[in-house]
Amino acid sequence: MTATRTLVVWCPDWPVTAAGIDAETPAAVVFANRVVACSAGARGEGVKRGLRRREAQGRCPELVILEHDPGRDARAFEPVVAAVESLTPRVEIVRPGLCALATRGPSRYFGGDHALARLMADTVAMVSVGDSSATLTTFPSQVGIADGLFAAELAARQSLVVPVGESPEFLAPFPIGALDRLELADLLQRLGIRTLGAFAALPTTDVLARFGPDGATAHRLARGLDERSVVGRQPPPDLAVSLELDPPAERVDTAAFAAKQLAHELHEQLADRGLACTRVAIEADTEHGEHLVRLWRHDGALTPAAMAERVRWQLDGWLTASGGLSGGLTLIRLTPDEVKPAGGRQLGFWGGAAEADERAGRGLARVQGILGIDAVVTPVLTGGRSPAEQVRFVPWGDARQAVPVTEPWPGQVPPPAPSTVHVPPVPTDVVDADGAPVTVTGRGLLAADPARLAGETVTAWAGPWLADERWWDPPAHRRRARFQMVTANGVARLVALENGRWWVEATYD
Repeated sequence: MTATRTLVVWCPDWPVTAAGIDAETPAAVVFANRVVACSAGARGEGVKRGLRRREAQGRCPELVILEHDPGRDARAFEPVVAAVESLTPRVEIVRPGLCALATRGPSRYFGGDHALARLMADTVAMVSVGDSSATLTTFPSQVGIADGLFAAELAARQSLVVPVGESPEFLAPFPIGALDRLELADLLQRLGIRTLGAFAALPTTDVLARFGPDGATAHRLARGLDERSVVGRQPPPDLAVSLELDPPAERVDTAAFAAKQLAHELHEQLADRGLACTRVAIEADTEHGEHLVRLWRHDGALTPAAMAERVRWQLDGWLTASGGLSGGLTLIRLTPDEVKPAGGRQLGFWGGAAEADERAGRGLARVQGILGIDAVVTPVLTGGRSPAEQVRFVPWGDARQAVPVTEPWPGQVPPPAPSTVHVPPVPTDVVDADGAPVTVTGRGLLAADPARLAGETVTAWAGPWLADERWWDPPAHRRRARFQMVTANGVARLVALENGRWWVEATYD
């Protein structure tokens, strides 16, 4: 089965562009104290995604720091989507800064893939985008066409039109990190699989058995196929939910609050049928007869909170792009445009969902609606060397599939697990009997036995466990030696030596 022929419009560094910053100015968007996007000027100074805020500022002292604002990004992207929609309907917004469409009809109408790509690039280049403080008359954008969304996105990064049927060959040289699955990519690299072509050459059954459903999905992408093995199921009829607003809603927040109710209603209807929504159509009518429609795509199942958030973004985008709607909103409708089988849920002892679980779920979803989807998270066990690396947090409502932890982790701290993990680690000092700082040689040998930890006598210790991480990436290279130490007051701690400094990473009961 071949993948759907897809066109992607990609706007590089969109969170920076949406804030009104040009490409030459060193700027970075920060979320949870890490860089999630940066300008070309910042990359020239060594800043990249994933760096901590302090490290990014250390590499580029004049770096402009911007707060992460998905609503701003979506509002600014609306004129781009409107321009794309002027050439063809059924435009999917994958995320702010990236939209896609099937090329079968438009390509035939405009004279082929190359002609469509040129026309699309020229159309988007005429769009003006800006926020409240600045207006950008031009911004970088690139168009790519290939078989499948994943290949088309990579093609857009090079402004290429990949011939029909040649997506697997196009994808083969890309590094395994192009899958944007950090844990899977790290594991595959350690297994010697460094390119998408090498990953695609593995037997499908072996990949599913070893890496699970997420690995199988990544394997399909590497082979140039669509993410799902079949085209998303058409939703059953009469699943669309709508709400009439009387009086008409003049404010976006009023309409968005009503949309939260619709999102929960739609989610419950789908759950009753064992389905989950992966693409939703957001529709709105105004009192002067306007009818507005946008498609929003999501890699996983859309939770009620995620759906309500996208409704808010879209309503805000319509309001900003047009300089204000012609009238108040009289109707909001959510239609599941594409669905897939849901992952399932645990039933109560006497059948049905437990009432307490339902109440808790509604409460947590309400908190997410107020504070954002990342405000409520669930811990999931994963692999890693330190205790802090062995747990990751996923937003409430998303899939919580644990990563197998049976792989070897050289330098991993042995059990038992500590009761308290300090994030960030607490600075401390470890000295020998003469009061000199304890050091560790390059071979992992102690210069002297530790005698005192933070002024307290060390009665027992174990280690070191050495970890030499990312030696192939000098800016991210870390070399640490970890110890378990017990002091005279009976407290056990996990301490680490890095760059000549001692840190308390965790405390044991």
